[in-house]
Amino acid sequence: MSALRLPAAFLPSLRCPHCRQPLIQESAACFRCTAPNCGREYPVVAGVPILIDESRSVFNLEDFIARRDTYFRSRPGRLRALRQKLLPSISANIDSADHYRRLAQLLLERRERPQVLIIGGGILGEGMAPLLEQPALQLLESDVSITSRTMLVCDAHDLPFADGTFDGIVAQAVLEHVVDPYRCVEEIHRVLAPDGLVYAETPFMQQVHAGRYDFTRFTHLGHRRLFRHFEEIESGVICGPGMALAWAYRYFLLSFVSSPLLFRLVDVFAHLTAFWLKYLDPYLAQKPGALDAASGYFFLGRRSTQILSDKELVRLYRGRMQ
Repeated sequence: MSALRLPAAFLPSLRCPHCRQPLIQESAACFRCTAPNCGREYPVVAGVPILIDESRSVFNLEDFIARRDTYFRSRPGRLRALRQKLLPSISANIDSADHYRRLAQLLLERRERPQVLIIGGGILGEGMAPLLEQPALQLLESDVSITSRTMLVCDAHDLPFADGTFDGIVAQAVLEHVVDPYRCVEEIHRVLAPDGLVYAETPFMQQVHAGRYDFTRFTHLGHRRLFRHFEEIESGVICGPGMALAWAYRYFLLSFVSSPLLFRLVDVFAHLTAFWLKYLDPYLAQKPGALDAASGYFFLGRRSTQILSDKELVRLYRGRMQ
């Protein structure tokens, strides 16, 4: 039986995703809710606890047990992987590494050994290395698919942790893939400690990129309203207008084709002719108009007991479309 990947420091904070009562590890292959009127059992697969409430999730425990947990994190085939490696990318995050560096600094200022939840951590996020380089940070990398990095599987709509567990939470390119992002952010707020920090990156102008698991987009103000229970430290463009244009161009060309072979050929052509647009973004991101035309935004904030009103929200507009 595989050893548990979840660090022992997080075990006391685990809660049943259905009733939020404490969990116990009943065996190497199972966690069980301690509430007599619940008693739900959750499997451990490949050393990863699968803490999902099937009654409120689009995911099923049996898919993980049978290792059908591919969802939108499935590995590409060899030819696709080679194509992705050789082709210039049309995507670029502008300052992710700097934002993660600042997040790490803020976390270490508030506690000696901060606990940090990474939602969607089955793959290493763009620019996330500064978090991993800090040995004082206790990271829990969660996802809805088991990869080499996944420590725990959970659905962000029902985070299986006690109130106030974490000092920081990261949700990079996640909130567009959940059916109810507002409920997920409420859960983030719940499991953060008082004055805990959240960092999120979420797209605005991006086409569907996760098939059936792709639901929502946000403007800059829409993203701020999503985090209305948080005090803003910083927010802005993370993927610029150049990337937005490159994505639109690629998907425009791909909409003409239906055969797999033509799809791959047109995809190569789109990458080779549009990759250069992303290099304009570090310059464009400094312009007010970029807030109206960006591919995606970031938000760094602190958990608050105050709620940003919609009247205050509209006064925060910083774009050019007055």
